Amino acid sequence: MAKTRHGLMPKLPKRNLDSYTIRGTGKVVRAGDCVLMRPSDTGKPPYVACVEKIESDSRNNVKVRVRWYYRPEESIGGRRQFHGSKELFLSDHYDIQSANTIEGKCIVHSFKDYTKLENVGAEDYFCRFEYKAATGAFIPDRVAVYCKCEMPYNPDDLMVQCEGCKDWYLYHPACVGMTIEEAKLLDHFVCSECSHDVKHAENGFSSSSPEADIKSYRFTWGWSQHRLDGSPYAALLQLRNLLQNLVCPVDVT
Repeated sequence: MAKTRHGLMPKLPKRNLDSYTIRGTGKVVRAGDCVLMRPSDTGKPPYVACVEKIESDSRNNVKVRVRWYYRPEESIGGRRQFHGSKELFLSDHYDIQSANTIEGKCIVHSFKDYTKLENVGAEDYFCRFEYKAATGAFIPDRVAVYCKCEMPYNPDDLMVQCEGCKDWYLYHPACVGMTIEEAKLLDHFVCSECSHDVKHAENGFSSSSPEADIKSYRFTWGWSQHRLDGSPYAALLQLRNLLQNLVCPVDVT
């Protein structure tokens, strides 16, 4: 058997592969696919990664270069109230793993596409943030907040939509004094602030200004800050656009 002058085996040449077939499932993985990978601790859920590259050496040992997704509880700041159960963060952590550790395929949706799913399957996840593993920083580092509790949107939570709201638009039932069961039976909903504005308008008073104090949630791993970005009116338009294009209205009928 050939050896180098230092007594070491020569480095085996590698070749790029177009795909890899998962053992036992027959599913085909290609670069760009998201996969579930077997953890070293059998008590943990599978790791989620995006396959960047597939390659094989002359002994047919197949390796995959992956970019890891982190679950909220794996991040420096941990899981928070607004994190969805299927939420992932796309990290800047890359690795080389044996293809044999791939257990299956999954789909990591954009936040917008995830909120439009009629049925969320076991293979469905979503991502709305990139995550810097070394520093705990998020991109973007702030998002719009909703409800009186001023929290980012969690697609797992039922929310009711005010039909005349100039401020928060979406509310958690508990934050407006109702149960989830009561919220599901609603045909219409107007928050207390809008009801107050209607009464004032009927009495000849002007309603609240369209320049509402729209806030955002800023991410750091140790603390949060609410801040108004730009002019209040610009922020209002931004929130309206966000609700129309990013957040799927909750069906409470």
